Amino acid sequence: MTYPLSRRELLQAVAAQCLLSLPAGAALAGHGGESSSGGCISGSMTGAEALVETLIQEGVDCVFGIPGAQNNELWDTMKSKGLGYLLVTHEFSAAAMADGYARSTGKPGVICTVPGPGLTNSLSGIGETLLDSIPLVCIVCDVARGEKYRPFQVHELPHVGLLQQVTKGVIEVHEAADIPAAVRQAFLLARSCEPGPVGVLVPYPLFIATAKYHCEPLGGPEVPLDETAFQHALALLSDRGCRIGIYAGLGCMDYSQDLIQTAELLQAPVATSVSGKGVIPESHPLAVGWGYGPQGTCTAEKVFKHVDLVLAIGVRYSEVSTAFYAIPPHHVIQVDINPDNLGRIVKAQVCVHADAGCFLAKLQENGDLIRRPADPKLVDRIACLKREEHQHNCKVYAKCGADPMAFILALRRCLNPDALVFVDVTATEHWAAEAFEVCQPRTYFNPTDNQVMGWSIGAALGAQRVHPGRQTVTVTGDGCFLMSAMEISTAARECLPVKFFIIDDQAFHLMQVIQKPAFLRTTATILARLDYEALARGFGVAYQEILSTEGLEAGIQCALGHDAPVLVRVAADYGTRPIRWINAAKHRFTKELTTQQKIHFMARIGSRAVHFAGEND
Repeated sequence: MTYPLSRRELLQAVAAQCLLSLPAGAALAGHGGESSSGGCISGSMTGAEALVETLIQEGVDCVFGIPGAQNNELWDTMKSKGLGYLLVTHEFSAAAMADGYARSTGKPGVICTVPGPGLTNSLSGIGETLLDSIPLVCIVCDVARGEKYRPFQVHELPHVGLLQQVTKGVIEVHEAADIPAAVRQAFLLARSCEPGPVGVLVPYPLFIATAKYHCEPLGGPEVPLDETAFQHALALLSDRGCRIGIYAGLGCMDYSQDLIQTAELLQAPVATSVSGKGVIPESHPLAVGWGYGPQGTCTAEKVFKHVDLVLAIGVRYSEVSTAFYAIPPHHVIQVDINPDNLGRIVKAQVCVHADAGCFLAKLQENGDLIRRPADPKLVDRIACLKREEHQHNCKVYAKCGADPMAFILALRRCLNPDALVFVDVTATEHWAAEAFEVCQPRTYFNPTDNQVMGWSIGAALGAQRVHPGRQTVTVTGDGCFLMSAMEISTAARECLPVKFFIIDDQAFHLMQVIQKPAFLRTTATILARLDYEALARGFGVAYQEILSTEGLEAGIQCALGHDAPVLVRVAADYGTRPIRWINAAKHRFTKELTTQQKIHFMARIGSRAVHFAGEND
């Protein structure tokens, strides 16, 4: 009898297979492969010293977290050995900071928590990295185990079980001598196959235990490329009568030039997922924006209507990126490093288990077979559609405040091309996905598949900590702000010059947009009016207000010119501006309702239209 496996269980199985395939001490070749950095961990030292030395050898710049009674030894050792660290106000933010670090650098982020509440506070942020395929190493202190174990210890929760729900795998350490190997395995596993978070659980007595160490660096994982499937894909791509479009995701983020060259060989328009924004400069003549269905840019939707075959690389077709799976029908070639992702959502004519970089490089080796003549008509059509869409986006809907779409456009005009932009879970995230033109890889970030509210504040701080010369901004809703606002005190304490733009309308606007059509009223969406200026003063950061569309550009420039953290309240008026993502998701959701469910919805709406209950929160 067979049993269905969860995505997490399948990820663990694939990752374990990668680890088992590693030859001791040898790196396996492959395009885009990554080897552990540093040298051998050797000599007599405490467990804390061995752990910190391993982190240093793995190239860690900063560890995020809060010290506690059980792991003070570890934090003191980080200070002694000069390993960078950042104290946070809440462990959720530690996970978000490590996430922002990882997304902006391409290296695994690292958090360090105490057992019990330290771990549970961080779980939402760790879960975001699992669902968004972001490498993270979670150093979690455990209670005393083995001969040191006593019942009823403080923070004694089932830590292995908790971590298993939100990670690719959990590595338990039982002896101090095993610490370096466990940490190195965690880094390898975090990067292997589809990236993700890995937990390392270390009982706190092992930090002061002394052992002799000799731990060599691990080799990098073998990078997969299914040759048979590649040849099938090549045959389809070689048909010059077939019009091809490329749909690129986060898996392409480190192969931007390869992706551009492939698109130019195929004369293929390129659309991206939300997390893939930046894999191709969105100013490129073949770039059409995000999505290619009714939820994405108008340009992408219209261009892909003339595409026969979609080459989907490093993208999963998740619910968020497809607006509840609103995917136009096409023939598809799907390429992914995780075989479990292939063919799960869309029926693919060819599924290629391959690393995106390997696949793109091999396509270019066969450039003569797939090369097509320049298509000026396609380029002109894309340019024309982009201009039309930009003109539509420039229409101002706001009457008594700043238009959020106008804010997004003004922010792009004011920022440097390499600025780091963190967008939170708000209505504005959907307009930003459409209209914010991303110029470079690893510069635009959004919590995509776990949709953790308040993520952007911590994530931006984590990135700013290791990119001190880069403009770094958040676009955060007032509801998201309430979830993690205290972390702005960290920006003040550490002089991290993040600019926090708060889109404020005293409501969960996205929920209002969803609730009103279905219920003819809103419930539990109105927020308290906050004195943001007083909050900024309390946090110790500068403050600014933008109250109108006309004042957007000057206000943004003023904030960016301040060499310190700034809290900027943008008084928002959404007007009647539509959200393409919401409309596409609603249409798709409605199609899946049964007749009985549709009757139920219509009866309720009809009743309330006659006996109007009003908006009550």
